[in-house]
Amino acid sequence: MKLVIAEKPSVAKSIAKVIGAYKREKGYMEGSGYLVSWCIGHLVGLVPPDSYDEKYRRWRLEDLPIIPENWMYEVSRDKTEQFAILKELMHREDVDCVVNACDAGREGELIFRLVYQEAECRKPMKRLWINSMEDEAIRQGFEQLKDGRDYDRLYDAAACRSKADWLVGMNATRLFTSLYNHRLTVGRVQTPTLALVVDRNDRIRNFEKQKYFTIDLHLGEFTVSSERIDNPDEAEQIRSDCEGKTVRITEVESMEKSVNPPKLFDLTALQREANRIYGYTAAETLSYTQSLYEKKLVTYPRTDSRYLTEDMADTALAMTELAMEKFGYSASDAEERNISRVLDSSRVSDHTAIIPTAMLSEIDLKSLPKAEQDILALIARQLLCATGRKEVLLEKEIRAECAGRLFSAKGKTVLDPGWKAYENQFRDRQRSGRSEEEGDEKDLPNAAKGQTFPDAAAKTVEHFTSPPKAFTEDTLLAAMETAGSDLVDPDAERKGLGTPATRASMIEKLVASGYMKRKNKQLLPTDDGIALIEIMPEEIRSPQMTAEWENHLKEIECGNRDAGAFMNEISSMVTELVHSHQSIPEEEQTRFGSADEKREVIGTCPRCGSPVYEGRKNYYCANRSCSFCLWKESRWLEAHHARVTKKMAREFLKTGRARNITLYSEKKGRNFEADLTMEDTGKYINYRMEFPKREEKSCE
Repeated sequence: MKLVIAEKPSVAKSIAKVIGAYKREKGYMEGSGYLVSWCIGHLVGLVPPDSYDEKYRRWRLEDLPIIPENWMYEVSRDKTEQFAILKELMHREDVDCVVNACDAGREGELIFRLVYQEAECRKPMKRLWINSMEDEAIRQGFEQLKDGRDYDRLYDAAACRSKADWLVGMNATRLFTSLYNHRLTVGRVQTPTLALVVDRNDRIRNFEKQKYFTIDLHLGEFTVSSERIDNPDEAEQIRSDCEGKTVRITEVESMEKSVNPPKLFDLTALQREANRIYGYTAAETLSYTQSLYEKKLVTYPRTDSRYLTEDMADTALAMTELAMEKFGYSASDAEERNISRVLDSSRVSDHTAIIPTAMLSEIDLKSLPKAEQDILALIARQLLCATGRKEVLLEKEIRAECAGRLFSAKGKTVLDPGWKAYENQFRDRQRSGRSEEEGDEKDLPNAAKGQTFPDAAAKTVEHFTSPPKAFTEDTLLAAMETAGSDLVDPDAERKGLGTPATRASMIEKLVASGYMKRKNKQLLPTDDGIALIEIMPEEIRSPQMTAEWENHLKEIECGNRDAGAFMNEISSMVTELVHSHQSIPEEEQTRFGSADEKREVIGTCPRCGSPVYEGRKNYYCANRSCSFCLWKESRWLEAHHARVTKKMAREFLKTGRARNITLYSEKKGRNFEADLTMEDTGKYINYRMEFPKREEKSCE
């Protein structure tokens, strides 16, 4: 009997269907010699500092740095039931092999291995490594299962990334929180990302608009213009000199130019395009694409590759024909598809670019949610564009002279739209319209060298320099993708801040933490975000550290760097950071103090007697060394369609009981009322439901 463990229930169900595990049990499926279960994401994670020593419950500068000698892990409190199921399955006597079917990549490897180790399993491991959830891909994957130990170095890299993030995040967050007496969140990816937004905001705020001029000469069917002129007196002199004079054409240049098709989508490129066209956030796009993947309609979304492997030529050709038929594109050049330009096995690491799958033929597009229709249409369009002909343009430039001054005009004519035909068809049927960067191409009439135009009408045109634009998710993702690229080896496989799979969550985390905010499509820093970057040392706010990490982690994957040596380097860096920031000027200690002063006091902390304030996600104690807080949302509350309101928080802090709370029973499918009492364990806050004249039910 083989035990197959997937990352999510939906993926497990798809696998179970293909391999014949049809019998449903609690937390798994069984059949045809297989047990199929799932992890629900990260079941096991690193423990918090106070699990190593109770003294770390208080955030004190003198206790830093915190560097565990032996790393400890724990099962997530809200996932203990599923972990227990997996552990029991792993230790069943009839199970002789465990198959890791978590997502094929660094994080999927980490998720599985931590469960495997925490369950103290010693049975042989196999690895399912697939890029698509299509039935045939799953079948082939099981026919070609890999030895799990072949991926030990991938796990080593994932574990190093997790531990290093813990070291930097825990120590830097506690360090700067203690120094400034204000809870601050610091991370090796989120802080440089925030720095990008703050730096752009500074450039916008400090921008000084400058006026400049051009002189336009209207020559009937077209206009020629001067270069930029900064001095208004000079501009007026040129206009006066040219008014009513003869303009002579000095040069006419025409050049045929071809524009290559775009590449296929990786996740970041897809997120950028979806934000630009539809306004979807990066997190929303990832969610919609993941859903399409689990419905077997697209290949694996969390990819950083924009190519397919050479053995996918027939698949790619079939998908272009299917995409054209399904989305109603013109088939005039179907025979001329250039599949070879999207094939390059050397540029595919873990996963290929994102393309539709054969299941597209079986789906009614209208049955999908609107957002998923949008994303699927984008992916199909990109495949058609990427394999289309080159666009061919005729670019023309006319140069002219008047009163000893030089003028010019440029234009272009589309000779063959090539791949742009698909983009134009897509635009016609989508609500997106033309992009902000595009306009109608300007064609120029025929003109000959030496031709003259008498009585020119000259006009001074006033212009202003433009400030940098605030980041959108599109442009911030682009900046994250390239940040620090000039600081690392040009041959490094991964560059930038984070990975395609983590950039969306990092943006959401910065917004949720109150360091960044959305204003329409713009991403702007908050006052707290600006202040945080102002106090950060360069090594934390710079993308250099995370760029170097990605290089080193890839070297660990390839066996070219020792994992222990990498962790020693991180420990030394954290130690140096703490030792170099032991104190700040007294006036700086209140830099963030005004935030709490403006907040309404909700009640008194039951642990230390300090005021409790309302935060964005919780009600927290003003004493930064006290860990008391009431979270507004939790998995248990969400399951009961409830959240801790301000009124409830006041009641909990005053009497320990919130009365007559409306909750929802999933089992019965209806609402009911109960009292909630708050129980403080000293580490966690638990709730107990109490029903009048009924027995009590304990919960967390």
